[in-house]
Amino acid sequence: MSEEVTEPKDSPAQRSEDPEQVSEASAPAATNPVEPGAEGAAPEAAAAPSDPLADALEENKRLRDQLLRMAADFDNFRKRSRREVSDASERGREEILKELLPVFDNLERAADHAKGATEMSALTDGIDLVIKQFVDTLAKIGVEKLDARGQAFDPAVHEAIQQLETPDIAPGRVAHQVQAGYKMGGRLIRPCMVVVAKAPTVQ
Repeated sequence: MSEEVTEPKDSPAQRSEDPEQVSEASAPAATNPVEPGAEGAAPEAAAAPSDPLADALEENKRLRDQLLRMAADFDNFRKRSRREVSDASERGREEILKELLPVFDNLERAADHAKGATEMSALTDGIDLVIKQFVDTLAKIGVEKLDARGQAFDPAVHEAIQQLETPDIAPGRVAHQVQAGYKMGGRLIRPCMVVVAKAPTVQ
C-alpha cells in the first residue's frame, strides 16, 4: 500500500497573516528627514493684517510732504522769474537811455549856441539836426513816428480834436497835425492829434 503524505496544515494564526502585511510589519518605520538647523524651529507666524487707518495716515503724510516740496519749488521759480523779468526790464531801460543821451547832449549844445547866435537860420538848422537824430534814435529802438498830414482820418491811429471847414482839402482828411503819433512793434503808443477837414457850410 502506498503511503499518503499529508502536508501540515497551517494554523489559523498563520493563515491570517497576509504576506504584504508581514513585509510591512517587518519593515522599519519611515522617518522624515530632518534638515540641519530646522530641529526645534517654530513655524513662522502669519503676517499681521495691516491697519487701514495707519496706512491712510502714512499715505497722507507722504502726499503732504510731496505737496510742500512742490509748493517750495514753485515759489522759488516764481521769485526767480520775477527777478529775471525785472533785470530784463532794467537792461532795456538802460539801452534806451544810452541811445537817447546823445540826442539830449546835442539839444543842450544847440540851446547854448542859441544864446549867442546872431543868425536864426543857423539855430534852426541845428534844431532840425537834433530832431532828425531823435527820430533816427527812436527807429533804432523800434519806435516808429506816425505822420497823419494829408491822410484820411483813421480813428485807430488818429485822434480828432477839431474840424475845419475848408474847400482846399477833401472832407474826412487830416487838414493839420497838432501832435505826431508813435508806434512800437506794431502797437500804438500814442495816436496822432489832428484837425479833420470838412465841407464848407453852404450859405
